[in-house]
Amino acid sequence: MSAPEGTQPGVGGLLTRAATTWPDHPAVRETGTGRGLSYRELEAVVQAQAGRLADAGVEPGDRVALRLPTSVDFVVAFFGALRAGAIVVPLSPQAPGPELEKLLEHSGAKVVITRDADEELPDGVTGLTPESDPDGAVESVDAGRAGEDIAVVSYTSGTTGPPRGVMLSHRALLANLAQISGVEGALEHDDRVLITIPLFHVYGLGPGLLHAVEVGATAVLSERFEAQRTLDDCAEHGVTTITGVPTMYTEFAALGTDELRAKLTTVRRMTSGAAPLHPKVLGAIREATGLDVFEGYGLTECAPVVTSTLVTGYPKPGSVGRPLPGIELRLVDSDGTDQAVPLDPDDVDDVFEAEGETGLVSIRGANLFSGYWPDGGHGPDADGWFRTGDVGYLDVDGDLHLVDRANDLIIVNGFNVFPHEVEEVIGQLPEVTEAAVVGVVDERSGEAVKAFVVPTAGASLSEQQVVDHCAAHLAGYKVPHAVEFAESLPHSATGKLRRVRLR
Repeated sequence: MSAPEGTQPGVGGLLTRAATTWPDHPAVRETGTGRGLSYRELEAVVQAQAGRLADAGVEPGDRVALRLPTSVDFVVAFFGALRAGAIVVPLSPQAPGPELEKLLEHSGAKVVITRDADEELPDGVTGLTPESDPDGAVESVDAGRAGEDIAVVSYTSGTTGPPRGVMLSHRALLANLAQISGVEGALEHDDRVLITIPLFHVYGLGPGLLHAVEVGATAVLSERFEAQRTLDDCAEHGVTTITGVPTMYTEFAALGTDELRAKLTTVRRMTSGAAPLHPKVLGAIREATGLDVFEGYGLTECAPVVTSTLVTGYPKPGSVGRPLPGIELRLVDSDGTDQAVPLDPDDVDDVFEAEGETGLVSIRGANLFSGYWPDGGHGPDADGWFRTGDVGYLDVDGDLHLVDRANDLIIVNGFNVFPHEVEEVIGQLPEVTEAAVVGVVDERSGEAVKAFVVPTAGASLSEQQVVDHCAAHLAGYKVPHAVEFAESLPHSATGKLRRVRLR
């Protein structure tokens, strides 16, 4: 059923409003195929997709998984599922079969929308291909939900186990859009925003697609990032804003000043998230274009943006800026009590050793998630605060600096990798006695996965065998980039693996 009368429309209402307000304005454009739809056309195709889902038996509250790349197909499937009243479960189209099956079972998805009509799916799960064009008159379907109803279950590796489904309500997603819009330099109606980061990740979905639809801008969708081709796309489509990650800007900078200056002439704003951006890259982009890259910090549980250097209007190397309007941030001890924080320490290395000078980042705001699927556990506390696993300090200006994590989480291009999940997969190999996985610094992705493996006595095992086995069972970003063999691994007196020694 639709949202009760008098309540705010849900996330699906963003498209309804855009189609009514700017019907003929370009809504989405694909760089590879040239396919594009106006907001009026997008609304019609979405309505057809919603009808197909209703015909397939999807009812309000059912989960519909999307296994699609960054494309018009994803946009149509996403809004179509919301229009049918479903909870959207975005999944990586590259996830191997075993991982996909696990996530479908955990989410209880009834339908998967995928381009592969022959894809093998678990019993009880129906596969649908994306709606391309409505055929004739389309019956109106509007079972859209709103408010505290869950809109999206976004899977992210938790800090205490395998992937967990972050429950994002319509309220949380819309609140973060309002918070982003409260910052000077936010998207405008005439913008053409490049989105080449995955739409199945909340960073591409929220600040990218949903923010564009909210203001009636044009989303320029690129299925994959290739530095030279993406630069050419920016010039061809007159891109005005880029929502990116450090890898993109690092590879842009490597192409040289002349190329950047020629191809980014229409760009007015660039943002970066998911990992720190090297100051040299910031400088190279500024020198070539005269523009700054504004960095931010967020996490799936916050729908996702928390801080940005856009709040102050100037970039600060090493800082992720200040909280967006409407978001409270404080640093606390591990037990949740307020923690004293240093004021711009002279030596960040000292911060790791001096107790009481850093704290866990704790956040409160209307953008927070509703706990983890399916029971809503481990969400914000009774006072509305959510304590993250990130450790940071505030400088004299009140800008946040992240210096470490309080757990072993590895972040590869903004995607969370929980070491235990990778270690379990490696441990499936009969030639392996023990394995440990840690994150190592990587210039392109922020961090990369490295595995330390203790082979069984007399076993013959190569690095490639380990990598190939992981690739068959895990998403690409979780696969180790390096494998080191060892006779033993470090343990504490109680037998606990000490990953810090391996780092």
